Amino acid sequence: MAGGRARRAVRETGITLITLGVVVLLFVAYQLFGTNFSESHSQSVLAKQFSALAAADASQAPKAASGGTAAAPTAAAQSTAAVGTATKGGSGAEVLPSVPTGHAIDHLSIPAIGVDKFVVEGTAEADLAEGPGHYKGTALPGQVGNVGIAGHRTTFGAPFFKLGQLKVGDSIYITDLSGHTWLYSVSEAPLVVSPTDVAILARTPFAQLTLTTCNPIFSATSRLVVIARLVGSAVHVTTEPAPAISTLASGTASAGTSTKAPSSATAPKTPTGKVTGFNSGGGSAKAWFPALSYGLGAILLWLSARILMTTCRRWRRLGVLAAGIAACAVPLWFCFENATRLLPPSV
Repeated sequence: MAGGRARRAVRETGITLITLGVVVLLFVAYQLFGTNFSESHSQSVLAKQFSALAAADASQAPKAASGGTAAAPTAAAQSTAAVGTATKGGSGAEVLPSVPTGHAIDHLSIPAIGVDKFVVEGTAEADLAEGPGHYKGTALPGQVGNVGIAGHRTTFGAPFFKLGQLKVGDSIYITDLSGHTWLYSVSEAPLVVSPTDVAILARTPFAQLTLTTCNPIFSATSRLVVIARLVGSAVHVTTEPAPAISTLASGTASAGTSTKAPSSATAPKTPTGKVTGFNSGGGSAKAWFPALSYGLGAILLWLSARILMTTCRRWRRLGVLAAGIAACAVPLWFCFENATRLLPPSV
């Protein structure tokens, strides 16, 4: 009797350890592949949002009134007008409309490394989980100044995984909400800098694009940077006061970055509202409760399946095991999702 209990205890301990090992492997798989599904979902939402915002911007363009005079231009229309004059070598003193944090702002295409992503405003962890993020406070595409964009390198779609493969002369296309596509050309070989080297995002007297991601792969000890120059004429416009940037994005908001919504005078309409991708929660502290809750739910389901297996005949146990695994997969997914938000940020 005692020997049977000992063997049972050893067997259950072994099964428990194996289960824990499998859960750890599943969590690693979620980090590398599961986050891609959530990013893909967010990108599909961003695509619809970008189209809606672009349509709203176009609808606000000046139209002839019934009396034959043009209506007063809105902020969005002013942006379009500024772009139009810039391509002819002119310069404007217009104010480009702002985009709230986490909303679609541009479409980024880098053919040489297969990047085709929508860019969100902001570089907080929740923003970068949806796609590449525009550093608040840096210039907008086509402007005189430095456009800063950060992106993940190994998780959440890994849009900048191949960033280090770019070569001088490679083309980078950015389409803004007015429908204008700006062409940038890589001007120097990729370089590695410290996470605190924010000088690479400093304003420039010419139109420049700076792409950043973490380095080396699967780590965040430094930053990989690619710099490109605008091909053609730039837009000379003014924008709202720029918040300070004190660190290169690493999945968290840059210190000093403002998350205040833009004023109603300059903010475009947002027909689809805030993007709510699977991993767009706000703040790691808020992830503790859901992570523990879903984890406890998965444990209870697994224990229930194990107990049920002991009451079934041998030929039915396999079916109970399969059902138990399927039932545990759902809470485990959401547990992993929230646990990811508790880990140190990494791009």
